[in-house]
Amino acid sequence: MSKYYHPGRTKNLYDPRSDKPFRLSRSKLDLFINCPRCFYLDRRMGIAQPPGYPFTLNSAVDNLLKKEFDAYRNRGEAHPLMKEQGIDAVPLAHPQIEEWRDSMHKGITYRIPGTNIIITGGIDDIWVNPAGEYMIVDYKATSKTEEVNLDAEWQIGYKRQMEIYQWLFRKNGFAVSPVGYFVYCNADTSKMMFGGVLEFAIKIISYTGDDSWVEKTIWQAINCLQAEKLPASGPDCDYCKYTSALLSLQAPE
Repeated sequence: MSKYYHPGRTKNLYDPRSDKPFRLSRSKLDLFINCPRCFYLDRRMGIAQPPGYPFTLNSAVDNLLKKEFDAYRNRGEAHPLMKEQGIDAVPLAHPQIEEWRDSMHKGITYRIPGTNIIITGGIDDIWVNPAGEYMIVDYKATSKTEEVNLDAEWQIGYKRQMEIYQWLFRKNGFAVSPVGYFVYCNADTSKMMFGGVLEFAIKIISYTGDDSWVEKTIWQAINCLQAEKLPASGPDCDYCKYTSALLSLQAPE
């Protein structure tokens, strides 16, 4: 068993009888959408899906982008990529920017009225336009031969991610533009020689979000957590399909 995976977690579990604040992250809301059963097992029972390997290269790209955009934030200037694409905005200079980026301990948060549930999310960046509207920005890294876009079915998760962030900032009283941006870094593998240097083509993709679904989904997730019955699996949950197939096997006599 991996030392990083503990299927019998006893901490950070939701207790319907407790009024202690309970943090529910943006990623856990996405888990609820994909599979209510896995969500319930994780947040209520302490049995999480086995983790994947960490994307350390993606994290490195995120950190480097943050440093680069921070340099222009400190100058109060738009990044050249923003200028190239005609984006009339600058990276937001705000005393809470680092707090909002800290998804593990702080992030942008909102407590659902009448409950102990605190919705949390950690953003990559925020730009601000001349109207004073915040524009949510998310960094992505990949390596593909075709042009990067947001057209794949699985990328609905990226779109929901941005819409939850937009909702969180609106709930905190900020003016938020419906238009957000993905800064997409695509590693070039066509070079004949590596030379210890990995080059990226960077593209900024705009996305107009619609957060009208968010609050309804949050309440569905809360109702799921408060139930005493294990919910049904998501129709496309590979973890549940694997478990079901495993349980269907008869042990040899």
